[in-house]
Amino acid sequence: MTNAKEYIQQVQQSLHEKDHDQTEFLQAVDEFFSSIAPFLAEHSEYQKHNLLQLITLPERVIQFRVPWQDDNGNWQVNRGYRIQFNSALGPYKGGLRFHPSVNLSILKFLAFEQIFKNSLTDLPIGGGKGGADFDPKGKSDNEIMRFCQSFMTELAKHVGPNTDVPAGDIGVGGREIGYLFGQYKRLRQYDAGVLTGKPLEFWGSKVRTEATGYGVVYYVKHLLEDKKDNFKDKTVVISGSGNVAIYAIEKLIELGAKAVTASDSNGYVYDPEGIDLDVLKEVKEVQRERLTAYAKKRPNAQYFDGESVWNSEIQADIALPCATQNEIDIKKAKLMVANGVKVVAEGANMPCTMEAAQYFIEHNIFYCPGKAANAGGVAVSALEMAQNSQRQQWSKDEVDKQLDDIMLNIYHNCRDTAERYGQKDNFMMGANIAGFAKVAKAMLAQGLV
Repeated sequence: MTNAKEYIQQVQQSLHEKDHDQTEFLQAVDEFFSSIAPFLAEHSEYQKHNLLQLITLPERVIQFRVPWQDDNGNWQVNRGYRIQFNSALGPYKGGLRFHPSVNLSILKFLAFEQIFKNSLTDLPIGGGKGGADFDPKGKSDNEIMRFCQSFMTELAKHVGPNTDVPAGDIGVGGREIGYLFGQYKRLRQYDAGVLTGKPLEFWGSKVRTEATGYGVVYYVKHLLEDKKDNFKDKTVVISGSGNVAIYAIEKLIELGAKAVTASDSNGYVYDPEGIDLDVLKEVKEVQRERLTAYAKKRPNAQYFDGESVWNSEIQADIALPCATQNEIDIKKAKLMVANGVKVVAEGANMPCTMEAAQYFIEHNIFYCPGKAANAGGVAVSALEMAQNSQRQQWSKDEVDKQLDDIMLNIYHNCRDTAERYGQKDNFMMGANIAGFAKVAKAMLAQGLV
């Protein structure tokens, strides 16, 4: 039997040869492999049973066409996907993303990350992800409804409350979930537990919309408390202006911090007085406008067209990348450290390149990877599943308290696991090993399946 590092290299090389065109997926795998050797060295049984080969291959990859008709009567078609990656801990759980960038590589990376994120919540859910290369922007409600109905017509064959429970992601909010749920009901009859992120009127969960943003702030709150610190008077730089960013800002304000930025695909806004949450919600949630509209409503705010917030020289204590994958490279990471950032917590999935993440760790920045820090969204999705099963709807305070407790447990698990393997405050190692350990044990117990 080869040693753990050699075994990892063999599996890594095989994946790079077979999936050489899947850049994002390979990046996620390489980041995972970078820190699990000490754990595998302790558990030779996982190497003996070739568990890394098994866990890096999806149980099922579903691809289908999604035909739909636009408002002008023209026939359109998009590619739809569902990656059912690992069900060792429970039914597949992970969002649906509607965005032009969606492809097999991106969804495999997201589903792979989801395995360990879901494991860290200590809730009975496996890892999956799905979506389509459809762009909701610029589409009418009727076009989006027709697309969602066509998408669910095929997806309904593969999902169910005890099999695979999708949620929302980029481009899939309450409106899209509503249309998807309606079509599932039409095809399979009513079952509240088949989708999460539903509107409250038909058994959605309170705090689900806020959960990912609240969760990433709770994770950092527990980190700061562990270091005898808190959010009071901290300056925070944030990317994104969707649900994650908006509700991270809301919780930051509640805890005494000041968020000074938000961004969209066209640029970013800097508001030195602190982002005005009411104005941001009005612009993004009601008017569905770009951030230029925010800048027009706030006299001291500046909008930087075509720029990344991570290229700025804004001094900040904490950074929360909440937009999309690979928005922070090594050059931006160095600038962030020079700007005084001490904590980087990922509200998005894999927003930092591997080089950037390693730079933060090597320079004693508290780097909190997405599979730990942004697990609040899927955690409340699992709580929504529990409420649906009980035919109950819990109060906002009850769900919020459970979310905070889950994020505290995730933080402790990452911290304690890293310390056990001699890497104090290396939350990337802690998250990878802690997430993998539970899944690996379940896979071995269930046999060669």
